[in-house]
Amino acid sequence: MTLAIRIIPCLDVRDGRVVKGINFKDIVDAGDPAEAAKRYDLEGADEICMLDIDASYEERSTTIETVKSIASQVFIPFTVGGGINTLNDIDMLLKSGADKVSINTSAIQNPKLIMDASKEYGSQCIVLAIDAKKEGDDWIVYTHGGKNKTNLNAVTWAKEGQDLGAGEILMTSMDKDGTKSGFDNDLYHELSKILSIPVIASGGAGELSHLVDAVKEGRVDALLAASIFHYKEISITKVKRALKEAGFETRT
Repeated sequence: MTLAIRIIPCLDVRDGRVVKGINFKDIVDAGDPAEAAKRYDLEGADEICMLDIDASYEERSTTIETVKSIASQVFIPFTVGGGINTLNDIDMLLKSGADKVSINTSAIQNPKLIMDASKEYGSQCIVLAIDAKKEGDDWIVYTHGGKNKTNLNAVTWAKEGQDLGAGEILMTSMDKDGTKSGFDNDLYHELSKILSIPVIASGGAGELSHLVDAVKEGRVDALLAASIFHYKEISITKVKRALKEAGFETRT
């Protein structure tokens, strides 16, 4: 059975505001998180993702007030990431209205967190987020909001995350982030060969063809985008229509 392709607007949050950058830099304001989330819910988004982009770097947990304000506005699945280090952090976010949590830096520092969290809350709750940059023939993983390089191969780490119990992989191409030049479909195609869990593509959406190509060539299960939705360049309805015309199933 083919699962419907999900469209997921992403709210990168800093200091209680939605922000957007290019290649993880040159950050600009893009509005109020709760207002944006409510708009996306009404416009037909399948899920909402909120990432507190400085939480890990600043060694603090995700802002609970922002999570609660978004949760009060949406009736679709809501994923939260940023500064999640313990089962207690996850518990608090789920109780504040999140349906899933996205862990990135902390999973690399403590892979057992993926296993413990998936056992405690179910793998469907646990999204392993990976920020990767192409170097030669490999994609290398970065932590702390793209600030620190590791020696991990992104494809290998994604497979390890799946084996530890992650229910989804959210893979962001740092090279493509904010460039609107298309997704890194080579990376996603490599992931599709070895993973059995859903892959969410992130980084590079600029036009409708990019989103369709990520599904067609990258074989991803979900499409995450920010600026094209924040600035109303492309509507969620248009994305779903284009996917349907290309022969892919979407949620109504």
